[in-house]
This record gives sequence, structure tokens and C-alpha cells, in this order.
Amino acid sequence: MAREFEVRREQDLPATPEQVWDAVATGAGNLGWLYPMEVEPRVGGKATRGDATVVAWEPPRHFAVRATQDGGFSNTLSYHIEPADGGTSHLRMGIHWVHTGVVDEAWRWDAKSDAAEKHVDFYQHGLAEYLRHFAGRPATYVKAQQPEPTADPADFAALRRRLGLPTDATVGDRLTLRAPGQEHDPEEVVVDWISTDFLGLRGPDALYRFFNGSTWNVPTWLGHHLFGADTDEQRATEAWTAWLNDTHAQER
Repeated sequence: MAREFEVRREQDLPATPEQVWDAVATGAGNLGWLYPMEVEPRVGGKATRGDATVVAWEPPRHFAVRATQDGGFSNTLSYHIEPADGGTSHLRMGIHWVHTGVVDEAWRWDAKSDAAEKHVDFYQHGLAEYLRHFAGRPATYVKAQQPEPTADPADFAALRRRLGLPTDATVGDRLTLRAPGQEHDPEEVVVDWISTDFLGLRGPDALYRFFNGSTWNVPTWLGHHLFGADTDEQRATEAWTAWLNDTHAQER
């Protein structure tokens, strides 16, 4: 018996349909708010999102990709973009999971669906932030994670303290960030998302994104979108990886 799960979201975006299309349906756009995903621009084309295939390609209105895995699992990601007043857009997006294989305890369907709901909200917020502040700017994506899963919420609380966030921080708060590798060039950032599961900071040339591993018993990790013209991806990745895994700093 097939098991299905859907997430559907709608939002107004401060960009034209063409700008939204470039953000969601191109490799360069995805680097600015999502994760690296190159897209072959045609129905039947490949997308580097697992073993994914483009199943809808109607620029700038409708884009969808479907990824399949062994065990009877498929995941379809879709975007419908409509023009709105004043050069803005209305986006309807969704993910649709179908699993026709044997569902057992190892599958952890409830955990996966909970993660999907929360990650969609966080990423769709990031899309709006990207379009509002960085649309069209070349981006470098930097990812780092801790080596082991964690089930302890205190780990993410410690990470927030290391960044300089007070326990009562809220969206809109500003703070000074000394990014790894750039400690002598601090920047003012604003908290654009804060929850038990995620933290988002927006700088003048970056969207900093932190993911709490303890929520789903996976490694805590980060995925940053850096818009500085002189960003060195390897150097930034090494610096953030060292920062994230600095056990001495975590103990302080």
C-alpha cells in the first residue's frame, strides 16, 4: 500500500516572475538560498538533486523535478509562479513524497515528514530573504557539519552563545559577527530567523544558516550563502568546519 505525504506553501515574493524563476530553476539561483542543484533546462533533463529528472519546464511559470530512490520512494518538488501587482510574484510550492515499499521502523516516516515541514518553511523564508536583498548576485555555498549525530538540545544552545546571541534573542536583533577566517573584519548581522530547529543571520554579503541536529538526532550543520566577490569557497569551508568542530570552544 502506498504511503504519501505533501507539503504545500504559498507566499508573496518581492521580485518579478523572471527573478523568482532564476532563483528556483537555475543552478546559480539555488546557490543563493537553497543548496547546489544544477538543472538541465528541459522536460526530461537532469537535476543534481539525487537522481532527479525535470518533469515540468514552463519558464517563468512552472518548474518541477522528481527524485527517485530504491525501495519505491519518490519525491517531487514543484513551483508555480504567478505575476502580482507592482512587479512582485505569488509562489505556490510543494513537495510530494510517495513510498510504495515496505514501511518499517528504520524508515522513520514521522521524523522525515516533520523535518520536511520545518525545512520547507525555513528555506522558503530564505528564498524571500535572497530575493529581497541579494537577487541576481553570484553566490558561494559553504557547508560544514559535525562528525556525529546529537540528541542534546544544549549543543545548539551552545552554538548560539558562541555566535553572541543572548538567550532572549528575537528576529530583528542585531549583533556583531566575527566570521571564521575574517575575525579581524567583523560585520553587523541581523537575526532573520530563530527557532528551536534553525537559526538564520543576514549580513551585508551573506545569509548564514545553522541547523539543529538534536531535533532529528543527526549532526548539527550549517549551510551558508556568501555573496562576497572575493569569497574563496575552500578557505571559507575549512574555516567554518574548524569553527563548528572546535570542541574547546564548545566547552567554554
